[in-house]
Amino acid sequence: MPPTGQSVADGLVIPTWDALPAPLYFRAHAIPAGVTVPLHRHPWAQLLYACRGLMQVDTESARYLLSPEQALWIPPGTAHGVSVEHEVWCRSLYLDATLPLPFGQRCEALTVTPLLRELIAAGSALAAEDSDPAEVDRLVAVLLDRLPRLQAARLVLPLPSDPRLRRLADALLAEPGDERRMEDWARQVGASERTLARRFRAETGLGFRAWRQQLRLLAALPRLQAGEAVTRVAADSGYASTSAFIEAFQRQFGCTPGRVGMA
Repeated sequence: MPPTGQSVADGLVIPTWDALPAPLYFRAHAIPAGVTVPLHRHPWAQLLYACRGLMQVDTESARYLLSPEQALWIPPGTAHGVSVEHEVWCRSLYLDATLPLPFGQRCEALTVTPLLRELIAAGSALAAEDSDPAEVDRLVAVLLDRLPRLQAARLVLPLPSDPRLRRLADALLAEPGDERRMEDWARQVGASERTLARRFRAETGLGFRAWRQQLRLLAALPRLQAGEAVTRVAADSGYASTSAFIEAFQRQFGCTPGRVGMA
């Protein structure tokens, strides 16, 4: 049974527990369409996974877009928020901070394998049945053994911390199709283009143009999933032609934008 201490906002039950009822705890729940969960933190680690739907997860240093092919490892005390356009079905594994944690104090976006998907589903089913804790522990031991072996997911947008760069990043997050170049931003924030470019790569691991393309492709995914026309999404994303958008999208994700809309 779930522990006491919950609040309800926009149809979503939000835990407000002081501690987990057990060192390992599975939670399955839905996030209604259009809900945004603001930045929050808790003292345990979380493996966040959506078995159906697409969700955006923001931390103070990155933005993640999770489909049923990705999961996110969130360390204890890490501020994170979630937003969805359409209803999402979540399955989370919570782990007490006293347990050995596979990724330390860094978030990690992971590509979900068929085995991991079944382990998470089995754990959620056992938790719902109020099963023997020892049985749950054995299953989780296998799950934790597999996590460090998973490949990193690609749907990640690192965010800079430098205040000047964060102003730039926040403006582009709000308007991905913004065409301003680094030299334009340099004039606006009062720094040299070379300084901004160097700091941007140091803090995100990407050059400005590569980072902006990643942002545009990530921002396009929810709109494509909702069935918007590829031509419109491409134009709003700042691409000079639909063919250029399709080529960039296919190179990044291995499928055409049209296939996303059919999913």
